Amino acid sequence: MASTSSIFSFFLLFASLNLAYCTSDLILTIVNNCPYPIWPAIQPNHGHPVLQNGGFHLDKLSHRSFPAPQTQWSGRIWARTNCISSYANHLTCATGECGGRLECAGAGGATPATLAQINIHHGNADFSSYGVSLVDGFNIPMTVTPHEGKGKCPVVGCKENLLATCPDPLKLHSKSGGVVGCKSGCEAFNTDKLCCRNSFSSQQNCQPSNYSDFFKKACPATFTYAHDSPSLSHECSSPRELKVIFCH
Repeated sequence: MASTSSIFSFFLLFASLNLAYCTSDLILTIVNNCPYPIWPAIQPNHGHPVLQNGGFHLDKLSHRSFPAPQTQWSGRIWARTNCISSYANHLTCATGECGGRLECAGAGGATPATLAQINIHHGNADFSSYGVSLVDGFNIPMTVTPHEGKGKCPVVGCKENLLATCPDPLKLHSKSGGVVGCKSGCEAFNTDKLCCRNSFSSQQNCQPSNYSDFFKKACPATFTYAHDSPSLSHECSSPRELKVIFCH
């Protein structure tokens, strides 16, 4: 999966603070509200453990809850869609695939994919930071919802199904012809300007485009290009549960 680390500079800033130990048992819950199965995937950032073996199957209208690590942890979560399993632990997916495996075991996924970035148990107030990125494109609606946290704990993400409105140049089609993903401008055209790289890598020179504006207009509480800042800020202390919800 393409790197989105620059858009999460605030996560790195928080991670550089003193690590806080868990004052209560935090639960992570992955919810599939879609009318079809998905295969959630979890990739830890460097130095953090793999959770739930990195991926699993989640039937329609179901969920999986599991204890979060007791100390600071950060990583990303996304969904793989339209997957077919041909033999044990092998999975071929239309979007989000992590090297053809059911259990991603720390590997990233193929773009385009809607991406949640989570950083838990950091700072002196046991903060949980979270965001939803469309920098790598979109494949499924997603929100992150905290429960019982203190301070600013908004719901963030993208509830809209952007596959229906995706601009033609960004559409990813399945083998059968249906639209299964909406690419970023960077992935579709691979230019330095749209990818915010080389001379366009600085905050000053990395600017929104017509393509990132499409994502931002539909889902303002998301990251849509490398130096984007979403419209909602948060400092959520000691939530009891973080829910990553697919479809609504």
